[in-house]
Amino acid sequence: MSKSRILVNLIIFLANLSFVFAQTSDYKGEGPFNQLIIRGVTLINGNGAPPIGPVDIVVENNRITAVQTVGYPGVPINPERRPKLKPGGRELNAEGMYLLPGFVDMHGHIGGVSQGAEPDYVFRLWMAHGVTTVREPSGRGLDFALKLKKQSEKNEIVSPRIFAYTSFGQGSKDGVNSVTQALEWVRQNAAKGADGIKFFGAAPDIMQASLEENKKLGKRSAMHHAQMDVAGWNVLHSARAGLTSMEHWYGLPEALFEDRTVQNYPPDYNYQNEQNRFEEAGKLWKQAAKPYSEKWNAVMNELISLDFTIDPTFNIYEANRDFQRARRAEWHEDYTLPSLWRFYQPSKISHGSYWHDWGTEQEVSWKENYKLWMTFVNEYKNRGGRVTAGSDSGFIFQLYGFAYIRELELLREAGFHPLEVIRSATLNGAEALGVADKIGSVEVGKLADFVIVEENPLANFKVLYGTGAIRLTENNEVIRTGGVKYTIKDGIIYDAKRLLKEVKDMVDTAKQKENFTIKQPGF
Repeated sequence: MSKSRILVNLIIFLANLSFVFAQTSDYKGEGPFNQLIIRGVTLINGNGAPPIGPVDIVVENNRITAVQTVGYPGVPINPERRPKLKPGGRELNAEGMYLLPGFVDMHGHIGGVSQGAEPDYVFRLWMAHGVTTVREPSGRGLDFALKLKKQSEKNEIVSPRIFAYTSFGQGSKDGVNSVTQALEWVRQNAAKGADGIKFFGAAPDIMQASLEENKKLGKRSAMHHAQMDVAGWNVLHSARAGLTSMEHWYGLPEALFEDRTVQNYPPDYNYQNEQNRFEEAGKLWKQAAKPYSEKWNAVMNELISLDFTIDPTFNIYEANRDFQRARRAEWHEDYTLPSLWRFYQPSKISHGSYWHDWGTEQEVSWKENYKLWMTFVNEYKNRGGRVTAGSDSGFIFQLYGFAYIRELELLREAGFHPLEVIRSATLNGAEALGVADKIGSVEVGKLADFVIVEENPLANFKVLYGTGAIRLTENNEVIRTGGVKYTIKDGIIYDAKRLLKEVKDMVDTAKQKENFTIKQPGF
């Protein structure tokens, strides 16, 4: 990308920003209420239990006070069996609908300057898809994330609840180049109010000291084991030192190596060339121990014994195995900002825009990569390991909210039962964040975070997409069905389709300003 192109993009981004802020809606949902009763819904609890309904769910001052079975499918409900509405309370008729705990996105970046994606845009996309909790694994700085977190806690903005993880060393004036500096940074990070740390890699002594100190302070951690440090410090090293979760899969194949210590890099490999980086990454699982071999089993069992969480983010790399599918996703036309679409295009500068010469051979390698990766993740779940759902949206043609639902589909592809998928998206995420006593399942005493949908998501996760699922009626009419009906966070009811409409208005405004039309690369 030339300097002139960068300057033009920056000017357009700033212009778009003013329009986005100018048109942001005052809509902040309905509530909270001293009492909210959701009537006649079918409950999918999030803990692996099968659906049950109809039930009435009672919420008082943002706490679930009753989950009451009120009848049987196909039988009229006896009004005498139902919880009574108190004066000033609110009833929500959800008969025939399905209710799930609010979704937890364990890898959610709150937009980005390069993408031109601001919080109002990102939050509405998440909330429109039922995401009520997000772990932000570093972004535009801790102060930025903590300010939004406080606003979300007070429900001053339309936003999921936020768990802020600071990128290791972020904000340090002198850098973190010694154990002493690392310990000081970890303590300062905790004192500032961060929920945890996002690591990418460092010298082994620094990693060991930082993880141990972070754990002593009661904080949690995540890590993308970047290739620049993984040869000396892989997932097993991290888990043994106290890392609580890994992102993606980097560092895991390296822990499974049997006949090598480093990835089989070609002689002309350059990490700064992202086509190199991601093309070769697609060959990595084939270099690891075979599924169910002695080494493979030993690594898996040790990670499970350490109560280690895997957050695979399958969706963010899906374009690697089908570039056309990702860039032609139907939601881009209505919900992807022009600035974000430009960021996705082939570029030697933008992260994740590595389509320099991406073709059949690369896609075949990545399809094989996925099979081996999914085999490990599915078996990890089968043996009692914790697997969560995260999206890492805003890169590689993956759009906030929509990409999270795609992650659920990919967990299903990996072999998870639909109920196991929902557990990964809800209770497992809450456990990994250390807040399973507050969110993650629908139980008396927990907070009122729910997703309500008119279709059964266990039969078809596509009904959770904002664009819905395609169906042919008995009259041979093609219709769209589904989409989240209501997202409830902290007992406040949000019309999910209204949130999507607000996003579309943002995108339309930005497009009109630029006279912009989405074009596929090269056209």
